[in-house]
Amino acid sequence: MSDEIEIKLTEDEAWVLFEFVRRFSDTDRLSIADQAEQRALWNLCCIFEKTLHQAQDISYEEFIAQRRDRLRDEF
Repeated sequence: MSDEIEIKLTEDEAWVLFEFVRRFSDTDRLSIADQAEQRALWNLCCIFEKTLHQAQDISYEEFIAQRRDRLRDEF
């Protein structure tokens, strides 16, 4: 598996994101039920933008495809 990163969330962000992901897990539908979910997702995206760094020698699409391949379940 790849290296680990650490992200910090407020307790409110964590609970709101937990509920968002739990609801998706139960329904297989991604939908914003409250503006707080949108805000928490925006905040998470900002954290990722500050934390993650792409390899410069390949296109973004290829880079993401490689990451998906490494994360995908093996059947």
